[in-house]
Amino acid sequence: MHAPVVVLGGGPGGYAAAFLAADEGLDVTIVEAEPRLGGTCLLRGCIPSKALLHVAKVIGEVDELRADWGVEYDASPKIDIDKVRARKDKVIANLTGGLGQLAKRRKVRVIQARGKFLNSTTLQLEGDHESIPEGNQLTFDHCILATGSVPAMPPAFDIGSDRVMDSTGALNLVDIPETMLVVGGGYIGLEMGSVYAGLGSKVTVVELMDGLLPGADRDLVKPLAKEIDKLCEGRVYLNTRVGSLTEVNDQVIVTFEGPGKFGNEQFDRVLVSIGRRPVTNGLGLENTQVEVNDRGFVVCDKHQRTADPHIMAIGDVAGDPMLAHKATHEGRVAAEILAGKSASFDKAAIPAVVFTDPEVAWAGLTEEEAKSEGRKVDVEVYPWAASGRAQALGITNGLTKWLVDPETSRVLGCGIVGSGAGELIAEAVLAIEMGCEVEDITESVHPHPTLSETLMNAGEIHFGTATEIYKPKKKPAATGT
Repeated sequence: MHAPVVVLGGGPGGYAAAFLAADEGLDVTIVEAEPRLGGTCLLRGCIPSKALLHVAKVIGEVDELRADWGVEYDASPKIDIDKVRARKDKVIANLTGGLGQLAKRRKVRVIQARGKFLNSTTLQLEGDHESIPEGNQLTFDHCILATGSVPAMPPAFDIGSDRVMDSTGALNLVDIPETMLVVGGGYIGLEMGSVYAGLGSKVTVVELMDGLLPGADRDLVKPLAKEIDKLCEGRVYLNTRVGSLTEVNDQVIVTFEGPGKFGNEQFDRVLVSIGRRPVTNGLGLENTQVEVNDRGFVVCDKHQRTADPHIMAIGDVAGDPMLAHKATHEGRVAAEILAGKSASFDKAAIPAVVFTDPEVAWAGLTEEEAKSEGRKVDVEVYPWAASGRAQALGITNGLTKWLVDPETSRVLGCGIVGSGAGELIAEAVLAIEMGCEVEDITESVHPHPTLSETLMNAGEIHFGTATEIYKPKKKPAATGT
């Protein structure tokens, strides 16, 4: 069988590329090993985790009503884990079913198989699904490589026990363990730890570095770290290494090496969340001209082209950041290039969001990056304690900040921590991509009372004109004569 355009991988980058290419009039075939489209994001990542985080957030809000607002309920919530799991699975089924219908309407063929490159224009198809053509080979003119990534699991932690889970195992919701250890204080570990803590597990978090969410600005992490510590009842240990895992009598015995946690402790389940690795091994890329770097990422240019003229790469396999929305945009670039259009992936701001409570979001330049590059920026911070909306909702621990070029007044980056930060960051992305100056934001009328006002208010800090805060703009230091 021959296909003009093949997309290897049916995740958010893959199906976005396939659908747009089909819309542009190209003949497209998706090769996907899973029985459903959606990839990690939809089947066992972004979507199911956010559905479960919603449950945990609502439970937390009910507890807040009891503690702070004088609202009483007769009994504590009872968790029917089977119903929770069924609801999560229903969300996935609805979305994957919709993708299948969209593929049919666009006349995109879907072959359920694992693809391996025999050469630069031929895939060997592994599997026994009826969609696989006779001969188990598929030739193509162009292939968009979109195989995504998988959770990283160090060999020392892979002890052959289902009580030691990666993020995929954690999302299966087999049970609600009484005790659970989360190894890794990144966004996946904190999100899934929040889910299980909200459902009733006693969660412990251990992180090798000296702070949670390594790489994020510390002022954004601080409010979240405080809430995570409260959620875990103080069981958050930094600068701590996990030495070994051993399963004994349906328990996992863990050894710790750190200033606040040393020795052994047993847990019902352990979630290992120390990052992800791109799926490039075992694809037969050595039979093509595609180049792979020392981290396992495919080397490609801003047009998503690889060193092989027949193969493009998008999404997690094409490099950091490993985010679904980055993959989607790269997929669209690849499709437009194949359709003969001029396109490139050259973004000034790729937003990152941690969907904990509170949420943390940032886009563009961060303070950490500015410091490492020796770049001078004005950092304008607006605390949510001054926001009427935040006060009304009882979520005053947040903040919004802009990073501003002191020479041009252009906004270079934005960071937000607080409820709904993931929704609010979109305005910042638009402003950064358009090259807006701070005044463009402060002169745009924002609705009151809303949290979106904090973006305008943070801009007003730059001019020393924020209504709810008295913080005059600093005057230049006087020079002597």
